[in-house]
Amino acid sequence: MSLMSESDMTAARSARMALGLWMRRVGRQKLRFESGATRLEKQVRDYSGGGLALFWKRQGIYAGAAFLTSCYYSWQISVMCYLFIQAAETFENSLALRIRSWKGGSLREARHYRNLLVVSSIFSSVTICVFISLVARMEGVGNHFMPLFFLFSAGLFAAINNHQIPQILFLRLAMYVVIFLSIPIKDLWVVWPPLSSVLWLQLFTCLFVLFFVVECAIIYLGLYRSGLDQLDQLRLERDRVQAAYEVKSQFVSVVSHELRTPLTSINGALGLLRTGAYANDPEKARSILEVAHKNSMRLSALINDLLDLQKLEAGHMSYAFEQVDLSSLVEDSIEGIAGFAQTYGVSLRFDAPEAVALVSADRARIQQVMDNLLSNAVKFSHRGGHVDVTVEVTDEGVRAHVRDHGTGIPEGAREKVFGKFTQVDSSDRRAHGGTGLGLAIAQEIMQAHGGGIDYESEVGRGTKFTITFPPS
Repeated sequence: MSLMSESDMTAARSARMALGLWMRRVGRQKLRFESGATRLEKQVRDYSGGGLALFWKRQGIYAGAAFLTSCYYSWQISVMCYLFIQAAETFENSLALRIRSWKGGSLREARHYRNLLVVSSIFSSVTICVFISLVARMEGVGNHFMPLFFLFSAGLFAAINNHQIPQILFLRLAMYVVIFLSIPIKDLWVVWPPLSSVLWLQLFTCLFVLFFVVECAIIYLGLYRSGLDQLDQLRLERDRVQAAYEVKSQFVSVVSHELRTPLTSINGALGLLRTGAYANDPEKARSILEVAHKNSMRLSALINDLLDLQKLEAGHMSYAFEQVDLSSLVEDSIEGIAGFAQTYGVSLRFDAPEAVALVSADRARIQQVMDNLLSNAVKFSHRGGHVDVTVEVTDEGVRAHVRDHGTGIPEGAREKVFGKFTQVDSSDRRAHGGTGLGLAIAQEIMQAHGGGIDYESEVGRGTKFTITFPPS
C-alpha cells in the first residue's frame, strides 16, 4: 500500500484553483461590461416594443388628423404631410422589428440602436411639427384650436409613451414646446393686441397646458427609472447570491482537498502499522509514524486557520495588547522556525536594531504573523539559501522585514497573495502545500493593530515582506 503524494495533490488543487480564479475574473469582467448594456438594452427594447404595440393607435390619430385637415383646410397639404408621416412610421417600425429580433448582449449595439431610434424620432417629430405649423398658417391670426389641440395630444402621447429613452422624450418635447409657443406668439407679434385680447389668453393657456404635459413626462420618466433601479438592484442581489455560492463552493473544494490529503496519508500509515507489515523494521515504522505526525500537524494548522478566519470575519477575534519588544519576539520566532528551515536547507539571519523596538501588540498574534512570514520565506527559498530578517525603528513607527532570495512573486498577483484560499499560480510553488489563509489572516491581524503588511518582489530575485506598527 503506497502513501498518496502530497505534492501531486497540491499541484492538482493549485491548478483547479487557478482555473477557478480565472473563470471568476472573466465572469466579473463580463458582469461589469454587461451591466451598462443590460440597462440600455431594456430601454431600447421597451421603447421599440411600445412603439409596435401602439402602431394602430398612431395610424388612427394620423388618419383622423389628415381627414379633418383635408375637409376644412387643404387636401393637398393633408396628403403631403400624411405621406411624410408614413415614411417616418415605416422607418421607425422597421427599426423596431430589427430590435425585436436582436439577440442583445452588446453595449455597442445597444447604443447603435438607441441612436437610430433618436434619429427616427427626430424625423417623426419634425413631420408632425411641420404639419401643425402649416395648418396654423392656413388659419391665419385667430383661435388655433385644432392645431394646438393636435400638438397637445402629440406632446401628451410622447410624455406617456416615450419615457423609456430620455433623449427621445426631451427632443420630442423640446420641438413640440417650440411650435406650441410659436403659434400664439406669432399672432401676438403680428397684431400686438391689448392684454385683454383673447390672443393673450391663448398664450397663457398654452403655457398652462405645457406645464401639465411636462409634469406628466417627469412623472412617467421617474416611475420608469425607478423600475429600472429596482431591476438593477434585483440583478445585483442575484449576482451577490451567485458570488456567495461560488465562494462556498470554493471553500468546500479547498478544505476538502486540504483535509483529504493528510487524512489519506495518516490512514495509510496507520493501516500499514496495524497490519504489522513493519513489525520487524522499527526504522521504517518510525518513518511512517513521522509522516502521519506531520500530516496531523497539517490538519491542526488548517483547523486553527479556519477558526481564526471565522473569528475575524465575525469580528470576534480578541486581542490582549501590551508593550512588546518586537526584536525579542522576532528572535523567538526565528528560534521556533529554525528546525523547519533546516529541513529545507535554509539559514536564517537576523539583524537586530540598536534601539528597543517597543510596539503595542498582542504577542501571540504577532508571533503568528511572523511565523507565517518566516515559514513562507523558507519554503520559497532555494536550498542552501538564506532568509534575512531585520527590525528598524523610525519616526513613522516600527517595521519588521522578512526577505528571501527565492523565485519571487510575479506582477499582478497581489489579489492572490492576500486572498483567501489562494496561492500564486507558479510552477515553482505548486509543490508547497498550504491553505492560502495565512497571509489573509496576517493582513487582518495587522490592520487590527493599526499597522499593515505589504511586499516587494522581483521574479527570480526574491521577495521582501514588511509589517509596520504605528508609533507607540
